[in-house]
Amino acid sequence: MANILVVDDEVGIRELFSEILSDEGYTVTVAANSAEARRALRSCSPDVILLDIWMPDTDGMSLLKEWASQGPLPCPVIMMSGHANIDMAVEATKFGAYSFLEKPTSIKTLTEALRAALAAKQTMERTAALKQAASDSAEKKAAKEKTLSHTLGELVDFSLPLREARDQFERAYFAHLLEQENYSMTRVAAKAQLERTHLYRKLRQLGIEWTKEES
Repeated sequence: MANILVVDDEVGIRELFSEILSDEGYTVTVAANSAEARRALRSCSPDVILLDIWMPDTDGMSLLKEWASQGPLPCPVIMMSGHANIDMAVEATKFGAYSFLEKPTSIKTLTEALRAALAAKQTMERTAALKQAASDSAEKKAAKEKTLSHTLGELVDFSLPLREARDQFERAYFAHLLEQENYSMTRVAAKAQLERTHLYRKLRQLGIEWTKEES
């Protein structure tokens, strides 16, 4: 089940939220201040953070800004306060907060906010996975093209005029096909998508000899 980090300096709030969320099936980690919140973030990898704004050492807004300055937030952050205003909610959203809850809040409001945040986290993870897959695919394609370019560089002298370079490549191409197909002209013609007569003419033009009998 999802792991919820509750950051609040009021022990009553921590205990209440821990009891409610545990009853809902969540794993709950609590932190009483920003220092404990930083340690919990590293150790428990929460799926959602419930972060109180007013705390005695470093307030929740400052902690949110600190996390945002380090890159994308590690998970959805729901800010909480009993004395907040619309400007504070807007500022929290600007720094990546997922939503804002006023304290005291009902069990229904709390659990609905958590379900929405968890759904958003799953969407973000799927999007990130798709982007990573696309990036990996692009890297593989680039590597394949690089390998092909290197292989062609071994087969063809690119300093030659176009016609001579093309003949050089075709010699390597047909020599490979002949060996691969055990000198079966039928199979070589099929692989090269050429008629047999055209294939014989092409091999003679390129100076390629075939000595094995066709099987």
